[in-house]
Formats: sequence, C-alpha cells, structure tokens
Amino acid sequence: MNASTLDRPWLSAYPPGVPADIDASQYASLVALMEESFAKNANAVAYSFMGKEVTFGQTDSLSQAFAAYLQGLGLVKGERVAIMMPNVPQYPVTVAAILRAGFVVVNVNPLYTPRELEHQLKDSGAKAIVIIENFANTLEQCIANTPVKHVVLTAMGDQLGVLKGALVNYVVRNVKKMVPAFNLPGAVRFNDAVAQGTRGSLKRPDIKPDDVAVLQYTGGTTGVSKGAVLLHRNVIANVLQSEAWNGPAMAGMASGVQPTYVCALPLYHIFAFTVNMMLGMRTGGKNILIPNPRDLPAVLKELSKHKVHSFPAVNTLFNGLANHPDFNTVDWSHLKISLGGGMAVQSAVAKLWLEKTGCPICEGYGLSETSPSASCNPTNSKAFTGTIGVPIPGTWFKLLDDDGNEVPTGQPGEIAIKGPQVMAGYWQRPDETAKVMTPDGYFKSGDIGIVDEHGFFKIVDRKKDMILVSGFNVYPNEVEDVVSGMEGVMECACVGVVDDKSGEAVKLVIVKKNPDLTEAQVREFCKTNLTGYKQPKVVEFRTELPKTPVGKILRRELRDKK
Repeated sequence: MNASTLDRPWLSAYPPGVPADIDASQYASLVALMEESFAKNANAVAYSFMGKEVTFGQTDSLSQAFAAYLQGLGLVKGERVAIMMPNVPQYPVTVAAILRAGFVVVNVNPLYTPRELEHQLKDSGAKAIVIIENFANTLEQCIANTPVKHVVLTAMGDQLGVLKGALVNYVVRNVKKMVPAFNLPGAVRFNDAVAQGTRGSLKRPDIKPDDVAVLQYTGGTTGVSKGAVLLHRNVIANVLQSEAWNGPAMAGMASGVQPTYVCALPLYHIFAFTVNMMLGMRTGGKNILIPNPRDLPAVLKELSKHKVHSFPAVNTLFNGLANHPDFNTVDWSHLKISLGGGMAVQSAVAKLWLEKTGCPICEGYGLSETSPSASCNPTNSKAFTGTIGVPIPGTWFKLLDDDGNEVPTGQPGEIAIKGPQVMAGYWQRPDETAKVMTPDGYFKSGDIGIVDEHGFFKIVDRKKDMILVSGFNVYPNEVEDVVSGMEGVMECACVGVVDDKSGEAVKLVIVKKNPDLTEAQVREFCKTNLTGYKQPKVVEFRTELPKTPVGKILRRELRDKK
C-alpha cells in the first residue's frame, strides 16, 4: 500500500482490489447515473413487488412521463417535492421523476403524525407531495398549514396491472381497512398524472454536481428534526464507495447473474435509498421491495421466491428473521453480503445469523449526514468483528475531545468524518451546521468511538446515551450486547434513570424469548458478566420495545417511562 497508509492506517485492512479513493466526478448528477442504467439495463428487472416485475426500461418511461407532469405544475428548478409512501414501485419512479425534472426529493416517514409531517413540509418548503392513500388522512389534518399546493395520490396496487391492481386496492381499502377516510380536494391520482405526463414532454434541466438532490430529515430523536442537505455528488460518491466496498464479496458471483438485493428497509430512510435503490441503479441489480418488514412471515414468503445476494438490514430484523420458524423456507446459499447498519449489531444475533446462513453480518456505520455509509467491515470477512470496520474509500475519521482536539490513541473520542459523501449542511440552519462541522471540514457525528492500531473503529456509544453512575461511564451498547447473549432473552435495551444515590442508575428492559425467565436469573447473569456499576438497578420485562419504523430501539421512550 502507498504512503497514504501513514495518515490512513486503515488502508492496510482493505481487501485486494478495493481502491483508496473513488472518482465521483464520472457523473454530473444522479440523473446521469440513472439514465446510463436505464439505457444499459432496459430489459432487466429493476424491482420485484408482490409478484410483479418492473424493468429498468419501464422505470425510465414512467419516470420520464411523471417528471413531465411535475414540470407542468409550474414548479421551478430546485423546488422540493415530498414523497410519503412505503416500498412500492411508485417510490423509485417518483424519485427518478423528481430528480429528472430538476427538483429536490424530500423523503418523509409515512408513519409520521400530522404534527411531524407539518413540520417537515413547512421546513422544507415542499410545494408538492406524492403520497400513498393509506396516509392521506394525516396530510388532510395539516396541509392547510403547509406550502403544499399539489397532491398526487397513489395506492398500493397502482403498478400491479389493471386486474391485480384493482384487487389489491380493494383488499387494502375494504377488507383490511388500511385507508382511513380522507378529503383532499384537487388531489390527482398517480396513474392519471403519469398518463397526463405522457402527452407532455420533459424539458431537461442542467443539473450540476453541487445541486441539491435530497433533503434527508434527521435528529428527531434529539430535538427538532433538521434536513441534511445531500448534493447530487454526495449521493453519487456514496454509491460508488459502496460499490467498490462490496466488490470483493460480489466478485464471487457467476458472470451474467443479476445481483439481487432485499429492500426491506424503507426507501425513505437514507440507508435503503442509497444502498438499495441507487446502488441497484448503478449495478443493474434487482430490488425485492418489501412494503412491511415487520410482517416476518410475509417477508420470508417473498424471499423464498428469489435467489438473494445482498441483504442490508438492522439488528432487529436479522434477529427477528433468524428466530422465525419459517426461516429455512428461504434458500440463503446465494447470500454474499449481509450488511448491518442503523444501530449496533449484537454479537449473539451475528452468531445466530452466521450459523443459519453461512454469511457473516458485515457491520457498517453511517448517518443521514453522510449519505449514509462512512465505514464498514471488509466484505470478505469471515467473522463478525463487533466493530464498525474501517473508513470506506475516500473517507477520513478522527476522534475528538469536547474541545475539538484529537484524543491520544486508545482513548475514546467523538467520531468526526470527512469525505465526498458528507452533507453540505442542514437545510436553512447555519447555526446547527456550525455546531457539527469543524473548520477543516469534518462532520462531528455525536458518536463516541475508539480505534485500534489497524484503523478499526468501535462505537462505545452516543454522547447523550452514556449513563453516569457515581462518576463511572456506562455505555448502554455494552450492557445490551452482554444481556442479549443470555439464554431466554429475545431483545433488550438499556437506559439511564435518575437515582438519588448514584446520580444515574442502569435500567434494563427485556423482551423474553423464554417465558420462564426471571428477574433473579437476569441479575445473576449480569453479576457474572458486568462489573458492579454496570449492573441494572431496575429490570423490567415487556412484550415489545418501542422502535422507529426502521427498527432502531427508541431508548428515549424507555427513559421517559420511569
């Protein structure tokens, strides 16, 4: 390896063939990346959804028509268009349309309350929204207070063909009763908008690498939700970084075999947006769209019909699937990459996944602010490392103390990240941007990490999740990792609660796998495995843990309920 290993010691951990840097300038925009793929892979399947296959060519023509429709609304280049739907084929079509028309994608969590939705639409200044009818009632409650002037309504079956689509929509509306009554005067149906756009023509805007592509809202769990401004070049860089990083694992595939990705993470989340949809575009891969990852039997039933190569997921999904009785109905023998992100992967889950699939979970790390991938374990690893790996090509990490100075080797510090995938800042919040960006261009993540001599980083916790017990630091991830390895524990989470004696104390919340598990057994196990101040003062059993729609455990909610 070249001299740059002096300032990037992690380069020596890179597998053969993975470059130290990538060239994001090969595409002027995400539109150029997508249109190259549309032309090259026109007849290949881009998306599989409920038995229906949509090709790259169909995605091309649908998105071109929808882009022409959106331009016809009188929106100007750079206007924001919100998307609020689960993983349905209309999602990638809409993303491609918004970008091709020269607008900015605002990804919205479909499970938002009217209050949260109103904040995001007002903050982003979105003039239009494309929304699935299941959540139209939420929009109805807040639309009057937002700048939204144009509503495009879609339904679950809109891209499934006339007969199947009508049947699916009937079942969703009338049998499952998943569409609460709503009233949105002037809303246009998605298929009508596409038909209208087919009669128009798309004016091709001049899109530059520094134009805004996506507003990705984040920070809702720490305070007010802010939009991370991701430029076209940020997302392009992360797609190329991810492709280079996956190279060693995907190299083992027979030539001519189309890479197949499981898209179980929601596309409104930056993880799936980049490593499923956009990377799928770049590699000509097929994405299996899973609209509801919480319905594990339906997920396994769908996956049993495919040969799966890449599976990005969060710890909770890997854990739920691996413990499900139908797990072996899926042929896992083709799996090349199990990519864990979004939250810490627990060693007990990684062990079970490896036993059951033969494919180790390769843990990565990133944030909305980094498009998202910033570090990852080498994809040719044969074992789970318990670290977040090393910075990916073109990315630098350093660890900082509270004054912004680098900490000595072996000391924990806040992970700061520099690279072509780092956001331009927070949307219209220069004060918030200044808090997280260093003068030399590093983004301060809010995560506390340590690094070993090989450049592998490990997160010891979020700054705010650390528990201070009588002056000792307790990192919830450590406690959770230990307890999740206990027989009879399905899931657990650890938070700090106020304590008269020690300032804070450890509270442990457990979901049982074995109903006979007792508090005494948990305490005994913790006593054996954790030093005194790390042991829980409060042990609580619940039937489930509060989670975000992506599956991240909401420690805050556990903390609030003393």
